[in-house]
Order: sequence, then structure tokens, then C-alpha cells
Amino acid sequence: MTNPAWRDLGIRMLSAAILTPISLLAIFYGALPWSIWLGLLVLGMGAEWAGLCGIRLRSWPGLLVPGCLAIAGVLIESAGVPAPGAAEAALWLGGLGFLVASAFIVARSRAGGTMLGVGIVYIGPAWLALLMLRAQPGGLRNLLFLAALVWAGDIGAYLMGRLVGGPRLAPSISPGKTWAGALGGTAAAVLAGAAAGWEQPVHAGCLALGLSVVAQVGDLFESAMKRHFGAKDSGWIIPGHGGLLDRLDGVLAAAPVAMLWSLLAGPHRLLWY
Repeated sequence: MTNPAWRDLGIRMLSAAILTPISLLAIFYGALPWSIWLGLLVLGMGAEWAGLCGIRLRSWPGLLVPGCLAIAGVLIESAGVPAPGAAEAALWLGGLGFLVASAFIVARSRAGGTMLGVGIVYIGPAWLALLMLRAQPGGLRNLLFLAALVWAGDIGAYLMGRLVGGPRLAPSISPGKTWAGALGGTAAAVLAGAAAGWEQPVHAGCLALGLSVVAQVGDLFESAMKRHFGAKDSGWIIPGHGGLLDRLDGVLAAAPVAMLWSLLAGPHRLLWY
């Protein structure tokens, strides 16, 4: 008899086998393929957030979140990403300023619009960060590093949580997450980060440790949002995972922090230098 704890493993592996190569190819080619693929993901997440707020996408309020996110991306793309330094920081802050202003306007545009505004500032910073990180001189390696640690963290947390179980990490927010899963995910992320940053594995591992913790906090935040909305999943588009927000919650938290780190660490090609 199949262990119930592993009943979703097959469909999760199938989903990963389809989505992972597409994402890696888009990251590898960068430029237009990356912008298109990332844009589709972001618009999908915006639509899911509108759905969580109880708004149909076909109505004009349902277009507010994906519409504002699309405008922010177009503005960043049209401005171009300058070399790392003050100009890049100014562009990043300008993009964040646009997102905050958009969120405020959306929140005030209709009754109950506050949570729509929250969706813009939840999804938007990662959207801009992923666009800008790929456009940097070391963008390919940096994004592969970020993807490796987040994916490894998810896999490690899933396996250790199922194999070991034990005390719950935050039962009031996400009853399925355990301390064993969190520790296993962190360890896997550190190892993946050190391997991806093989030139300086200690630096890369330390950075992966910090980003892994941020990604797990992002996972818990998304779970708290679903509990707030009374939803089990953010959507249905990814079998075994639920929606795009369910699958990319760690990236949404880790990508802006990685972008901030790249600005603070100086004009280096790679994040772990």
C-alpha cells in the first residue's frame, strides 16, 4: 500500500519535469525569452492574487494587480539595466517607488482594495529583481545560484518533512511544515549554493544560508495569506503544487533580498564574491 505521505510525489515530479527545463532555458537565453517567461509567471501570479481576493479576472478590478505589475516590468525593460552601481540602485528604487504608489492607488480605488494593493508589493519587487539580476554581467550564474538554492531547499524540506516528521514549525500558519523539513531544506540549500558558487564555496554557502531562511519565511507568509483568504491553494495550474504563488513563494521572498545584496556588496559580477 502506498504511504499517504508520498501520494503527491509522482505528480509533483511530473510538474517539475515540465516546468524546470522551461525555466532553465529561459534563464540561459535571457533577454526576450526570459522577459516573456517571467512575465507570464508574474501575470499568472497577479491573476491568482486577484482570485484570492474574490475578484474575477474578467472584471476591471481583477486586472489591477497584473496590470500594474506589467507596467512596472515594461518601465524597467524600456529603461534598460545600467552597470552595477549608483544608476542601477536608482533604477531599482524607482521601480519600487512605482510599485508602492500603484499599490496605494489600487488600495484606495475600491472598497476592499487594500489586499489588492498588498498583492502588488508582494509580487512586484521579485518581478523587478529577477529582471534586473539577469541583466547584470553575471546574471546567468546569479540566477542559476538563486534557483539552485531555492529548488534544493524545497526538495530538502519536502523529503525531510515526509521522512522524519516531528514537531510542527508553525502549526497555526501551516500545519504541514515541520522543524525537520525546515532544517533539511536549509541544509540542502546551503549545499546547492556552495556547489553553484564553487569558486568561493564558503561565501556562497553563507549567502545561500541567509537566502534560504528568507525563502522559508516567504513560504510561511504565503501560507498565512492563504489562511487569511480561507484558501487551501492559490490556484490549480500546477498539479501537485497548486498555483504559481504556491510554487514560487520562496522566490518571491529571496529574489528582492538577492537584488539588495547585489547593490550593497558592490559592483561584482557574482553575488558570492
